[in-house]
Amino acid sequence: MRCSIIFPTMATDPLSLVPFAELIKEGHAARLWQGQSLSLETHQMFAYLAGRGFDIPVGTSVVLMPMRHAFEAAVQARSLSRLTGQRTVLGVGPGAPDFTVELRGEPYPSPRTACVDYLDAMRRFLSDTDAHPAGTRPGSAPLLPRLEHPGVELGLGVLRPVLARAAGMAADAAISWMTPPAYVGDILLPAMAKGAAQRGRAVPRMVTVVHAALARPGRNPYQLALSAAKAHLSTAHYTDMLRQAGLRVHPSQPYLGARALVDSGTFLHGSAEEIRDGLRAYEAAGVDEVVLNLSGVAATYGYGAAAEDLRCILTEVGIKNR
Repeated sequence: MRCSIIFPTMATDPLSLVPFAELIKEGHAARLWQGQSLSLETHQMFAYLAGRGFDIPVGTSVVLMPMRHAFEAAVQARSLSRLTGQRTVLGVGPGAPDFTVELRGEPYPSPRTACVDYLDAMRRFLSDTDAHPAGTRPGSAPLLPRLEHPGVELGLGVLRPVLARAAGMAADAAISWMTPPAYVGDILLPAMAKGAAQRGRAVPRMVTVVHAALARPGRNPYQLALSAAKAHLSTAHYTDMLRQAGLRVHPSQPYLGARALVDSGTFLHGSAEEIRDGLRAYEAAGVDEVVLNLSGVAATYGYGAAAEDLRCILTEVGIKNR
């Protein structure tokens, strides 16, 4: 199982990413991920790092489909692949329903269909570049000019079985966030397998973002979990997923949800050895790549403390080569 890291917040200063990028360049972790940022834009931050000489694998977990056309998403993804010299993971998702309505004026009639169509369109735009010499493609659809790059892996953010099945139908990777290992193995992976079988394709690999923090004097794990996950614990779709996984949570009580995350081991807290053992549960569940999220530490103690925790954990865990 590969172990990667995610920059824990929306970036407001490009220099704040450097300590995290250094962990990748030094070989401590396999990939640097970022989520959707409404501050400094995600793709531009990765391009900034590439310009500073960080030729490291990167991935998005996830950028939101209503914010860009699939054609533009394909251009952005292959640009990052070319700039970094590494295969890029472009993880996308439909976003929260209210956010989607604000941008589109209406909800997606079917989020699953919208995700499959979006992934299919991106794959078509990317593959058409190689399949047809410039000017020979039939029809009037736009064609990307040929550009050599190491490749783009298409990912879909999944929380519940409906989008897990969509990932099986159209993605190369499914990316889950705050999902307990048993839920991944018992619920998400079987749904992905059904979607893949529907189209006669291989089951995508599973990537899971995992909250964690080292136990240190004066730290309260419940407070760290709340700092990390309060926004998600206050939403209906995340709490519904966690209830399906057997946790007692409700969007009106995020603090109790934070306690449930810690007590269930969904938020990993303890020594580096204990966090390593917690990550092994994801490997046993069928996860191909875990992505350590130290957002609780970053929010409470700063980016330096988060990067130091990551270095300690990653030294204990070790990684599988890229």
